[in-house]
Amino acid sequence: MKKLFALLAIAGLAHGAQAAEVVGKAKDAADKKIAMCIGCHAIPGYKASFPEVFQVPMIGGQSAKYIEAALKAYQKGERKNPTMRGIAGSLTEQDIADLAAYYSQQK
Repeated sequence: MKKLFALLAIAGLAHGAQAAEVVGKAKDAADKKIAMCIGCHAIPGYKASFPEVFQVPMIGGQSAKYIEAALKAYQKGERKNPTMRGIAGSLTEQDIADLAAYYSQQK
């Protein structure tokens, strides 16, 4: 039993250390990672029509923390948009950090 607790403690520490290492790198978000975003979020005045018509926000210049929080909320289903839920669901923690870093540096 002590070995099990020790193993769980070590696993928890390793997971905590790994999570602490996630740092967004803007240049890593270029090309493939932003390709799924620019089709909607880079077009001024763009409106999407699924599941209803709505104005797509420009995300360039938003704070990294805001973008990270929004993507995580889409992953959890706290924000309701099927397209964004699917896209956010495919992202890793590193992808989210990289995208947030990239878009927070845009004007």
